[in-house]
Amino acid sequence: MATMAIGQEMERMHTRRATGGRAASRANLAERNRELYELQRPRRRGPTPEMFFSKHIDNTRIVKADDPERRREMRSFTIVMTLFFALTMVYVWQHFSAIEVGYKVEAQKTQVEQMRETNRQLRLTEAQLSDPGRIDHLAKQLGLDAPLPGQVVRPDGSSLATPVLAQAHMPALNVN
Repeated sequence: MATMAIGQEMERMHTRRATGGRAASRANLAERNRELYELQRPRRRGPTPEMFFSKHIDNTRIVKADDPERRREMRSFTIVMTLFFALTMVYVWQHFSAIEVGYKVEAQKTQVEQMRETNRQLRLTEAQLSDPGRIDHLAKQLGLDAPLPGQVVRPDGSSLATPVLAQAHMPALNVN
């Protein structure tokens, strides 16, 4: 009987959705409530409806008994969860540190590549500037010529104009 009521209720809900409209749904709702009331009538106790009275219970004087087993369980649970949390935080810290180190490595690789490119550009510039043909051309533009004998003076005061004979000295052996 209850199954039939549920089945009928489902059909009514389906038709109510299909029809729509607020006034129609109110009428359907009132009709459904009446039918449900009539279906529940045989299950009621006697001709009067049931009444429930609220009863105020004062629990202020109740003291909870200490349970050592529960306290031990909660302590072990707290320790396990703390360890789990700590290990998780260590893992997360390691993970983010590894990511940060990876970014630093990539930044340094980029910096090394930039320095290599700058070094290559500087070597190219040095090679262009130290080209003997270029230097000779600039010297001729400035009016410079090859030095004549006796024009070159060394810092020690000797002149390159006098020929010097190369000499080899044998190192002295100290025998003690």
